[in-house]
Amino acid sequence: MSLQNKLHRPQYHFLPEKNWMNDPNGLIQWNGQFHLFYQYNPNGAFHGTIHWGHAVSSDLVHWQRLPIALAPTPEGPDKDGCYSGCAINNEGTPTFVYTGISPQTVCLATSSDGLLSWEKYEGNPVIDQPPPGVIEHATGDFRDPYVWRENDKWFMVIGSKREGQGGLVLFYQSQDLVEWEYLGIFLAGDVQKTKPFWTGTVWECPNLLEIDGKRVLIVSAQNDRGELMFPFYHIGHLQNLKFTSIFEQKLVYGNCFYAPQVMKTDDGRWVMFGWLQTGRRSSASTEAGWSGVMSLPMSLSLLPDNRLEIQPVEELKSLRQTHWKLDEETSLSKFVQKIKGASLEILLECDVSPDAEFGIKVCCSPDFEEQTQVIYDSSNGRLLLNKTQSSLSTVVDRDMQKAPLQLGKDEKLRLHIFVDHSTLELFANNHVCMASRIYPTREDSLMVDFFVQNGTVNINSLDVWEMKPIW
Repeated sequence: MSLQNKLHRPQYHFLPEKNWMNDPNGLIQWNGQFHLFYQYNPNGAFHGTIHWGHAVSSDLVHWQRLPIALAPTPEGPDKDGCYSGCAINNEGTPTFVYTGISPQTVCLATSSDGLLSWEKYEGNPVIDQPPPGVIEHATGDFRDPYVWRENDKWFMVIGSKREGQGGLVLFYQSQDLVEWEYLGIFLAGDVQKTKPFWTGTVWECPNLLEIDGKRVLIVSAQNDRGELMFPFYHIGHLQNLKFTSIFEQKLVYGNCFYAPQVMKTDDGRWVMFGWLQTGRRSSASTEAGWSGVMSLPMSLSLLPDNRLEIQPVEELKSLRQTHWKLDEETSLSKFVQKIKGASLEILLECDVSPDAEFGIKVCCSPDFEEQTQVIYDSSNGRLLLNKTQSSLSTVVDRDMQKAPLQLGKDEKLRLHIFVDHSTLELFANNHVCMASRIYPTREDSLMVDFFVQNGTVNINSLDVWEMKPIW
């Protein structure tokens, strides 16, 4: 392994041995085992010739890579790629509902050997184009079916757009997964609407969940240049096959988390994975031989104010090894001198003054030439990720990222940070999540430090763990 790959390849996030990976697909728990499928190019670290890769786990954390599950069929409806979709249990038969291109269509495949190999439905595609009234303005964007069972019927949401007007989520129903009835537009975007945020021109990778009697629609947005933006969610109600939104918010902040997929586990949890994009020039990924990482698994639940609660799954605690805990006898400056590592979990709870501005530095070199800063700005109610000094490389993203985080009266700040070589994921007060990629170039960029720029900060608890590899 080259030095750069040694420094940058994550050790407790899932990724293929080599080549390109993007969206998580077909998340399903089958006979107690978790199956993760994902967009994969076996021909190199670039997007193209998309197959479905496959991995299996008994605990959502440790993964075994398996042979490719789906490959394009020459002259078939997926000849140019097997794009994103979902996996369902159709009365004991594991079934993929996925996107074939080009053009973008809906296809089926089933497995009879425990999800190891898949046979495509001979009548594919089961939906060959967008519906009337949409096809005229979709310019071919019609992808990423998400299917669920309800009231003895199958329902599906799928992403699309109306050219010049905004993204769309379309709604279908079926008795048998083969014949589909178009029910109408589930939700429509508006390119003129900029608050609370602009939702782009194309919507893809929709997921629809039911939590505590409410519906959660998750969508990923692109702009009119085909650039990936971010996922967001709507909380609402589904009555008489009509969705009414009562709340919307960005799902994960930062510039790399995209195309999440959610599955319901046997114990009733909603667990989500997303694709962590590369955050560096494509030439750097090609040279390294790999591109794309899966996010940590996260559990989703609903807070009383209709926000999603987003937390890392409990199973990740099994990776903890060396533990450093701040105690009353040790000063913070002496405590941080003990900590070194490129694979860390940091858990902090503190009281902050209304004018506080302070942060945690991770992946620091001893002279702080390289450092990445997680900053809380109390007076402006925001969380910042400062990557301007994260790397000496000129081919990686080194920007400043922001997320709103306004603490309530007497509310403590709780930061949960996961650093894994080139990945950084941050959970704040259980409802704000950020994700990014960082690429330190120095082998000694392993230190952690704290700083206060304004106000007062009283630490109630601080724990740091070195994390074990998942392989």
